[in-house]
Amino acid sequence: MSELYWDPWDPEINADPYELFRRLRDEAPLYYNEQHDFYAVSRADDVEVAFVDYRRLINGRSSILEFIQSGMAMPPGMFIFEDPPQHTKHRGLLSRVFTPRRMLDLEPSVRALCVRLLDPYVGSGGFDFVKDYAALVSSQVIGMLLGIPEADQSAVREHTESHQHEGRRDVDPANFEGEYYADYITWRESNPSDDLMTALLTVEFEDEHGVTRNLTRQEVLTYVNLLSGAGNDTTAKLIGWSGKILADHPDERRLLVDDPGLIPAAVEELLRYEPPGMQNARYAVEDVEIAGGVVPAGKAVSTIMASANHDERRFPDPERFDVRRGPTGIMTFAFGTHFCLGAALARLQGRVALEEMLKRFPEWTVDEEGAVLQVTSTTRGWDSLPIRFSPNR
Repeated sequence: MSELYWDPWDPEINADPYELFRRLRDEAPLYYNEQHDFYAVSRADDVEVAFVDYRRLINGRSSILEFIQSGMAMPPGMFIFEDPPQHTKHRGLLSRVFTPRRMLDLEPSVRALCVRLLDPYVGSGGFDFVKDYAALVSSQVIGMLLGIPEADQSAVREHTESHQHEGRRDVDPANFEGEYYADYITWRESNPSDDLMTALLTVEFEDEHGVTRNLTRQEVLTYVNLLSGAGNDTTAKLIGWSGKILADHPDERRLLVDDPGLIPAAVEELLRYEPPGMQNARYAVEDVEIAGGVVPAGKAVSTIMASANHDERRFPDPERFDVRRGPTGIMTFAFGTHFCLGAALARLQGRVALEEMLKRFPEWTVDEEGAVLQVTSTTRGWDSLPIRFSPNR
C-alpha cells in the first residue's frame, strides 16, 4: 500500500482524491502534513465539530491555508474571514440585503437567462457546457444581483477567473482589495437601483463598536469584490459538475427527464457527490482535541468537506450517485456560524440551469479529450466541458 499523503497544492493528487480521502478517514482521521505543517480532519462528524468550534478554531486568520500560513492581514469587512463579534455584525448586515425574497425574485430572470443561452443550441451538435453555459449563468446572475451592467458582466467574469490561484502557494493580498469595482461603485452612487450594490451604499447599521453608520467606500468595495468572486466561481463549478456527472450516469439523468420534480434532490446529491469547494481551513488559538488527537495551538487545520460528503459513516454507499438519495448533513456550504450565505442562490441557479437544460437536451455525452479539469488548493471543477448530442437531435 502506498504512503498516505495528501497535499492540497498538488493538482495531480486532487484530480481524483476520493480513494485517498477514504484512507484518511480510515487510517488518519486527524492527519498531519509535515511538509506544509498543517493538520486535516476528514470524517463528517469531525468536520462538523471543527466548523462549530469557532472560538478555538477561528476563521479570523482566514479559511484558506495559504493565507493562514502567510500571516497576511484581512481587509476590513471581509466577513468570511472574521470571528464574532465582527463577523456577526458584518454578516448580519449582508443578510439584510441578501434576503430570501430577493433570491426568489431572481428566479424568473435566471430562467430567462438560461433559456436565452440554451435555445441557440437546439438542433446543434453540442456546445461547451461550462464556457457557453455554466460560467455565463453564474457570472450574469451575480451581475444582476450586484447591479453590474449586463454589457460588462463578461469582462467581470474574466477578471474573476484571472485571479483564481492555479499555482501552489501564490498568495496575493491585493486580489482582495476590490479596486477593480471602484468605477461601478461611483456609477451606482449616481444611478441607484434595486440591487445589492445600491443597498450596500445606502444601508445604515450599528457596527461592533456601537456606532451607527454607513459602510465606508472601502468596505463596499470589499463586499462587492467578495460577492462577485464567490458567486462566479463556485456556482459555475456546481453547474459544470451537473453536466459531467449526469453524462456519466445516464440512468440517473433519465429519472430527472421523466420526473423533473426530482431535480431539487438531484442538486443536493450533486453538491454532496462533487462539491465545488474541496476544503476549508481554521486556525487553532489553543490546543484542540479532535478526531482522536490534538491540534496544537498556533497550527492550521483543514476541514475536508469533499471527504466528509463521502463519509460512509453518514452517507451509505457514498460513491454511488443517486438522485433520489436526498442527502442531509452535507458539508458543501460549511456549517454553523460560517454557513454559506449564498447557498440558497447557488441551489436556485443549479436547479433552474438543470431544469432548462433537461427540457431541451435529455441526452448528451462529454468530449473527454477536450474536457479540462481545474484544480486549486480549495476548489475542483471544469474549466471546459465540451458536450455532444446524438446526430438525430
